[in-house]
Amino acid sequence: MNQIVKPISSLAAHYYTDPAVFEKEKRGLLAKTWQLAGHISQLEKPGDYFTFEIAGENLFAVLTKQNEIKAYYNVCQHRAHELVTGAGNKSLIVCPYHSWTYELTGQLRAGPNVNVVPGFDKSNLCLSSIKIENFCGFLFANLDPDAAPMDDWFPNVREELTAFVPHINSLKPVEWVGVSEKCNWKVSVENYSECYHCQLNHPMFSTGVVNPSTYNIQAQGHCLRHTTECQNLDQMTYDINLDDNQHAAEYSSWFLWPMFSFQVYPGNILNTYHWLPIDHENVVVWRGWYTVDGADSEAVRQLAIQDRETTVEEDIHLVQSVQRGLNSRGYKPGPLVLDPKGGVNSEHSIKTLHEWMRAAVDD
Repeated sequence: MNQIVKPISSLAAHYYTDPAVFEKEKRGLLAKTWQLAGHISQLEKPGDYFTFEIAGENLFAVLTKQNEIKAYYNVCQHRAHELVTGAGNKSLIVCPYHSWTYELTGQLRAGPNVNVVPGFDKSNLCLSSIKIENFCGFLFANLDPDAAPMDDWFPNVREELTAFVPHINSLKPVEWVGVSEKCNWKVSVENYSECYHCQLNHPMFSTGVVNPSTYNIQAQGHCLRHTTECQNLDQMTYDINLDDNQHAAEYSSWFLWPMFSFQVYPGNILNTYHWLPIDHENVVVWRGWYTVDGADSEAVRQLAIQDRETTVEEDIHLVQSVQRGLNSRGYKPGPLVLDPKGGVNSEHSIKTLHEWMRAAVDD
């Protein structure tokens, strides 16, 4: 007698609609994964610093006089005042509250009248540091002191990305635009991580850039790697020199769980997605575009506009409709379409995402 196989269902609605789930993600998932902090171009000279936030924590990165990149919690070890705001350059970190002063290495240098305190030993006082890595010019931080290196999380990505964008370490942001979406961050990430919907909903992307019949997404550690053949390169809105690089005629994407993606368009043009959740049903998706040394490029700006007016705009309506549906009492999780051969019409990448999402909340 043949055993009946029960299809794998998508996640229950409460993973996307329950504020308590989001709070648990902030305390666990977001505090224990590699999150984008900024770009190396923000730390060009010793003393350059910028602030950023992960999992509700106020943080800052700084370039020391020894040209080391450090990152710290933005809190004085004396009476907990915030140390810096925004971005700038400082030779020392001086607390605005009581002038306790720290070296860029985080070590306490001095504090008014501290020498009168019996047993005071400034060598024992240092800013609380966090892990930070330079990953192809992008700075990622992790609040987990025991976190494995990014190359363990995302095997081969550094090498692949460098092959697709050989000049990646010379890039600087030329445009950085945030788009608000009224949905849970996971809804937006799922939409990005499958092309099952592309032909019906993204005519420009599906006919002018990629060949949907060859689109595939495979897990690579905690990375989802998108690959496809391209089509109609002669009709692109910008010039492509196919002799520039072995991957000049290709499109590819590397989604780094949980909230960042590198995406390379034909012509070795890099852009990025960075999801920043506001609450359980609102997220801002920041789209970055880059050129060598940040030089202005009409071609890149026009591609960014085209992308926002087509794929991005189309996706906003999709994800917001999904969020409304998840809040409906009429929704019951349906089966995922899992094709053993993979390909564009399979949701095996969503199955992988759901495994990661469950693990982040249910453990």
